[in-house]
Formats: sequence, structure tokens, C-alpha cells
Amino acid sequence: MTEQQSSLKEAFRGADNLRAKAESKASIQDTQSRLHAAIAQYEKCSEIAEEVSLFSSNEELEDISSSNLQYDCRRKRCDYQLGQLTFRLSSADRKITLQHARSCYERFLTRLDAYRILDKQSSDTFERYQEDPARFRVVLTSDASRRRDVKIANFKAEKALKEKLQYLNKNANAMQHDETLLRDLHLTNIMLCTHQAFQSLEGIAQELELLAMAASLPHERFRDRESTSSNSATNATDYSERLDPPLSQLAANGRHGPILSNEGRPLRPFTLLDTRQRMQQGVFRPDHNLPTMTIDEYLEEERKRGGIIEGGGPQSQVRPQVDEDDVEKADEATMKAREWDEFVEANPKGSGNTMNMG
Repeated sequence: MTEQQSSLKEAFRGADNLRAKAESKASIQDTQSRLHAAIAQYEKCSEIAEEVSLFSSNEELEDISSSNLQYDCRRKRCDYQLGQLTFRLSSADRKITLQHARSCYERFLTRLDAYRILDKQSSDTFERYQEDPARFRVVLTSDASRRRDVKIANFKAEKALKEKLQYLNKNANAMQHDETLLRDLHLTNIMLCTHQAFQSLEGIAQELELLAMAASLPHERFRDRESTSSNSATNATDYSERLDPPLSQLAANGRHGPILSNEGRPLRPFTLLDTRQRMQQGVFRPDHNLPTMTIDEYLEEERKRGGIIEGGGPQSQVRPQVDEDDVEKADEATMKAREWDEFVEANPKGSGNTMNMG
């Protein structure tokens, strides 16, 4: 490892430590100061990487050795980390912050495309983004079910990349002697950052669209207010579809003024009643609700609805006597008694509850 590579490695390590501190829980002021410190360190890493010139723009992925690949991947991830950190900054002009974060993600994806690290799907997505960044969407279709399936597939792919990256990080000792695993580790990290970069670019496009809509709202309201005032001044004598006048007019007229104007326009709210006799009946009446039926009528109504259970009492203990001349009734009573005896013999008392003892 040369001295330039060693200084670059230390710079990357310091930037990662500052980023980890910025992602930890802290107050808003401390978080913002940590974000600015991490951004400054990553910008320093980019400057050192440009001065060292370990990589050429004409080189492709296969031309980079495994020892230099880690520095190349970290150099590319600098732009990605700068985009993530810049997006979290709080500033007076949110639009400028979002545009700066977008430019960082664009540099990250442009470098990957130049080295042909992007796969076919990511390369096509990046081409769609370059055609219209303001309306970029990761899922192009407008079908809700199709969008859901594509988002689920992207989520599963991102989850698989995280699991693979976690597995490779656990086997750090094996990667020291296996260049294939080492290259796989850095390329997997790049692929994960690519997935998240496209998601961030979509979020930035949506937020910029909302900011543009919010900026136009005050002007539209001002124009609507001017048009409304001009229309009211020119058409003061015209009829309005509004039934109730403004509260200021109600307060000026008072509650005891006329209900309708000479033109038939209502001057204050009022309530329509069906008859005058109904209003008189509501004057002299008790405060509580009077009963509408007697107790007998209520019980009769409950009996019709089936809310009263009849039977019981001493009469329920009197058993009807069976007519001995009625053979069918006698046979039916005999068969019922036999069935009961057979049931008692087959199920002796206490056999149903064995307390799990057999």
C-alpha cells in the first residue's frame, strides 16, 4: 500500500465515522453540525481521490485490480453519501438543497455507467431518469397492482443485497485470501447504493414538484381574491346564490331585523315550521318526556315480540297422565323410558369427568 493509498484510506475511515455519528440520535442542532462535518470530510475524500488519480475514466471494471477496486468503489460511494447527507440538511431554501443532493446522486450513477458497473435494469432506469428527471418514477406503469408487484420485487432484491452484504462482512478473514469474495463485497455494496439512489431520486422529484405547487398557490390566491373583489364591485346589485349573508352584515342588522328584504333575499337565518299549532303545543309542556303507553300495553307489546318467557311455576311440575287406552302414547312413553335406562347404564354417574385420569 502506497502512502497516497494510506492517506486516502484514513480519509475514508474518518468520513465514515463522522457519518455514523450523524446518523446517531442527537438534538437537531447537533445533528446538523455533524452532517456538515461529514459532508466536508467526504468532499475532502473526493479531492484526495482526484489528486491521487488512481483510476482513469477510460478504465472499465475488468481493468481495475482487486486491491484498487476498494478505493474505486469508495470513491464512487462518496457521491452517494454526499447525496444522502445533503438531503438531510435543513436550510432556508429547500429547493437548492434538493438540487444539490440530486447532482450528487447523478454523479454517482454517471460514474457507475461510465465504468459499466450498472446492470441492464439499472442502466435502463438511469436512461429513463436522464430523459425527464423532474418526472422520474422508479415504477413506470400507472397500474396500481403492477406498481405494487414491482415495488415488492425491488424490496426483495434490496433485502437480498443487504443479507449478502451482511454475510460477506462477517467473513472478513476469508476475503483477505480470496480476491473473488473481496470484489463481490464491494460490488454488492455498490448495487445496494444504486437501488437506494434511484429511490432517493424519485423522492427528490416528488418533493420538488410539491415545492413548485406550493410556490404558485399564494399567487393564485391573490389573483382569485382580486377577481372576487372586482366582481363584487361591478356586480353589487346582481343576485347571489348565497342564502345567508356574511357575519358582519348579520351583526349590523341585528337578530330582530326583517327576515326578507324587499327583493326577497334572506337577511338572517330562520327556521321553517310546519304549523302554528305545533309551535303552540311546544310552549306549555313539562321538561321531561311523558309516557306514551300503559304498563299493560307495554307487556302486550313485549309478548308479541317474544321478549317474555311463559311457563314455570307450580303448574310446570304437574305431569300429564298417559291414557292407558291410547296404545301409541303408551308405546312412545315406554320407548322413551327404555332409551333413558340404556343411556344411564352406558354412562354411569361421574364417567364424563375423569380429571385426565383415564
